[in-house]
Amino acid sequence: MEAYKKVMIVVMLLAIANVTMLVNGQTFCRTTKAGRDACKPYVNGDNSVDNQNPSSACCSAIAKADLPCLCQYKNYLPLYGIDPEQVMQLPVNCKLTNSFHC
Repeated sequence: MEAYKKVMIVVMLLAIANVTMLVNGQTFCRTTKAGRDACKPYVNGDNSVDNQNPSSACCSAIAKADLPCLCQYKNYLPLYGIDPEQVMQLPVNCKLTNSFHC
């Protein structure tokens, strides 16, 4: 049982390290750093920005994104100051789909 706990801790640390490298890298789930930066004001949990009307640059990035890929990392996004619920609303707010759920 103790060995299992150690293995799970190592797996979690590797997963976090992997997400860190992906988010800080150039591409992540078919989004570019520029595209992620364009969407950042709409997903950082700050309600001072109208999250219902993302910029055209953000919507363009979301249109190219691999949404199922983003779903795989949904639980890790808060580590980077990203509200996963706001991320999942972007396809709808950009009028790319009527609804989106992971």
